[in-house]
Formats: sequence, structure tokens, C-alpha cells
Amino acid sequence: MHYYSMGQVPPKRHTQFRKPDGSLYHEELFSTEGFSDLHSLLYHVNPPTQIVQVGEPYSVAPKVVVDKQLKHRSLRGFKVEPQDDYLKSRQPVLVNDDCKIILAAPRKSMTDYFFKNADADEVIFIHKGNGRLKTMYGTLDFEYGDYVVIPRGTTYQLEFDSEDNRLFIVESASPVTTPNRYRNDYGQLMEHAPFCERDIRKPGQLETHDEQGKFLFYIKKQDQMYPYYYLNHPFDLVGWDGYVYPYAFSIHNFEPITGRVHQPPPVHQTFAARNFVICSFVPRLYDYHPLAIPAPYNHSNIDSDEVLYYVDGDFMSRKHVEQGMITLHPGGIPHGPHPGAAEKSIGKTGTEELAVMVDTFRPLQLTEQALAVEDKGYYQSWLPEGVTSN
Repeated sequence: MHYYSMGQVPPKRHTQFRKPDGSLYHEELFSTEGFSDLHSLLYHVNPPTQIVQVGEPYSVAPKVVVDKQLKHRSLRGFKVEPQDDYLKSRQPVLVNDDCKIILAAPRKSMTDYFFKNADADEVIFIHKGNGRLKTMYGTLDFEYGDYVVIPRGTTYQLEFDSEDNRLFIVESASPVTTPNRYRNDYGQLMEHAPFCERDIRKPGQLETHDEQGKFLFYIKKQDQMYPYYYLNHPFDLVGWDGYVYPYAFSIHNFEPITGRVHQPPPVHQTFAARNFVICSFVPRLYDYHPLAIPAPYNHSNIDSDEVLYYVDGDFMSRKHVEQGMITLHPGGIPHGPHPGAAEKSIGKTGTEELAVMVDTFRPLQLTEQALAVEDKGYYQSWLPEGVTSN
């Protein structure tokens, strides 16, 4: 990210910054990777440290059922049942030590508590619904197709405009960034990048809540959820500046990179993290070599597990695709287009497909929630018609 500032900040950091009554504002350094990476400086009306009460923590650790596996899988994500509460609606389906892939279908806004993920950065893809992310940094509107990126440790509330919401969430144990190859030595996105700074929406509408009471936080740390009650409203900033803040980027603003022949998955990369990447598949022109085969070639993910979350459109390489479907193609065995898809794609000039891909470089594990919505026959979907396991 690049430098951004909102509200009032003093001319120099770590110096006296006083309220109209002469008392000091409370400065907070919000830093990542210790003190050696990106950070922001926040200026609170009230101390951010005043804890009234701490409740008993409870586990939110994923219930892993299959920790080692080598089989193509398909999950019917829209079969995950909606729930009123946002936190209860979050259902982890594929996990490892680097990331957690979560499906959520919350009906209600977060009105009586705040949430802070102290374990992980979050990338929330908005598949259905719209609303607002409320944080100490300000308010960020979101809608269908948005990636909402929330740095770890950010206290937030989600406010939805309706009860029909579907979210695809990736938790990252490391900071989520734009790919290094898109940026120059100064962090600016370069000309060959498939998006630019103008496409990134930053928080607005900074509201200063100078309120005291008993504000309920749920803080996630080491897969435990800790109920905390703070004396002061968390959104009490009069100003802040720096490089750490939530932002939104629409998948519809990703500009696809195309070529004369089929381009490999890295051209779709949108975000980077340690040991995994997030990619965007968007409507695009097909390959224009006169003998091109637009459908992807068979390939072996020797070093990575490939997860594809289907959002919308017609996918030339798959059959029986539905909204919210997730496919997992594990490293170690090849996969490719379904029978007839390669031949069918020849001569097509473009595609309207929309999907999010997560490639992990360590194996993923399946949870109870994943197996509950699995299409168990998917691994046989490459067989010719009439051929069965019998």
C-alpha cells in the first residue's frame, strides 16, 4: 500500500498533540512484522488500553477431518446454511498453517460487538450483498465483486444492507500484499500491472466516537476467541496516517493479461502472501493464435494445491459449474479440462467467467464443514461417458 492520511495529525510523530482542553491525544503505533515493516500512527481521544472485563475464551479452531489427501474435490459452497450472526456464520472449509479458506452467509449486521482478528490478515470477497466495513480508520463501502482487505489487528464491524450475503474469506498468517513483480523499488504499481492505485478504494468518512461504556470485542488469537470489554469506543480516532489500513479492490477492475496462446495462472495473480497467492479470473478475450486452444492444458500442480471458487459465468474448462462451487486440485496429480472442453473452446473469442483462485504451496486440509457440502463423485468427472468405477 501507499501513504494515506485522514483527520488531524501532529506535524511530527511522537510529539505532543493536544485536545482543545489541553490534555494529550493518545498516540498508538499500529505496526506489522514487528517494527520493521508497514505501520500507521493512530491518534485516539481516549486510551485504547482500558479493559473493563475479560470473558472466558472458547475455541474456533477448524475441525480437521482429512489432514492428508490426494484426491480432486468439489464443494458446493452455497449449501453452507446462512446464520444471523457474522462470527457464527464463518465456516472454515480448507486450511493449513499459512491460510484458512472460509465461507460465510451472515444475515445480520454486527451491531452489538466488534471483531478483531489478531491471528491473520483477512481478504473478504463479496460474492453476494453490499454494505459497509466500519473501522477506526473510517468507513469503507463494499458491493458484489469487491475484495475487502483487512490488516490483522484491525477492529471492525460489518454492516449489511440486506440479509442475502455470501462471503468467500481467506485468512492469511502473513501480511497480504500486491505482488512484488507489479511494483517498482518505491512501491508504485508499474505499467504492466493489471491494476493501479486508482483502482484501490481507501477508507472515508472518519467518525470520532468519544464514548465510554462497556464495549464488547471478540478478539481471535491462536484460534481462541476472547471476549473483551473495553471502557472506550474503539472508533475514537481524530486522525491517523501511514501505510497500514483496510482497503477495497473490485475484481471488475482487474485488467486481464492475454496472449496469442493460453497464458499461465500467474498472469491472474492479484495478491501475494507467504506460501500462497490469490488470483482473479475475469471476462477476457481468448488467445488469438490461429491454432490456439483457449481451454487450459492439462497440468500437474506438483508444488501447490489449487483452489478455485466459482463466482459467475460460463467456464469453458468445466462442466456442471454452479455459483459458490469450490474445486480443490491437490499437488501431485494432474488435472485439466473436462472431456470435450478443449475441442469445444476452439474458435471461441472470449469468456465471461468470474472466479477467485487460491494456490497454496503447502497442502490443504479438509474440515467437517467441507465434507458436509462435498460432491463426492467429482474426482471421476474426467471419465468418458459410460465409464464408471465398476
